[in-house]
Amino acid sequence: MGDGIIMANNFRLTRIELINTKKKIKVASRGLDLLKMKRSALVMEFLKINNEVKGMRENVRNDIQNGISQIKIAETVDGTLEIERISYMSSNPDILINMKNIMGVKIPELNISVNRNVLSNEYLVSSVPVSIYDTVITFKKIFNELLEIAQKENSMRKLLYEIDKTNRRSNAIENIMIPRFNNNLKIIKEYLDERDRDSFSTLKFVKSHVVNNESEQS
Repeated sequence: MGDGIIMANNFRLTRIELINTKKKIKVASRGLDLLKMKRSALVMEFLKINNEVKGMRENVRNDIQNGISQIKIAETVDGTLEIERISYMSSNPDILINMKNIMGVKIPELNISVNRNVLSNEYLVSSVPVSIYDTVITFKKIFNELLEIAQKENSMRKLLYEIDKTNRRSNAIENIMIPRFNNNLKIIKEYLDERDRDSFSTLKFVKSHVVNNESEQS
C-alpha cells in the first residue's frame, strides 16, 4: 500500500494492531466469563422455579380432586340452586402484574386484590352452609394456586429464552470471535517476527560490509 502498511484479512500487520488485538482478546474473554456467570445464575433460577412448580402442580391436582368431591357433597346436601345463588355473590378479582429483575430478565409477579363484595369472610362463616363454605375455601385456594403456577411458568419461559440467547452469545464469542482474534494475533506476530529477522539480517550484512570496507581501507 502507499503508506507502507501491510494489510491481511482487513487488519493491519503492525505493532499497534498487535496491541489492539491483545486488548480485544482480553475484553472478549472477560465478556465470555460474565456471560457464563449470567447463564449459570439463570439456569439455577430456572431449576429452582421448575422444582417449585412440580410440587405446586401435584398440590393443585389433589386440591381439584378434593374440590370436586366437595361440590358433589354440597349439591347433595344443599342443592345446586343454593350453590349457584352463593356463587353469584362473588366479585371478580383484580390482578396486578409487577416485574422483578433477575440478571436483566424481567419476571412477572402477580398481586391479587378482590373488590368488596357480599360474599365476605364474615358472611361465609355466619350464613353459608358448611358444605358450601368448605367448597368455596377450597376453590379460592385452587384459584390462587393456578395463578401462581401460571406466573412461575411464564417466568420459566422468559428465563429459558434468555438462557438460550446467552448461550448463543457465549458460543459465538468462545468459538468464533476469540479464535479469530487469536488467529489474527498469530499472523501479526509471525509477520512482525519475520520482519525483525529480515531487519536483523540486513543490519548484520551492512555491519559486516562496513567492517570489511574499513579493513580494506586500512
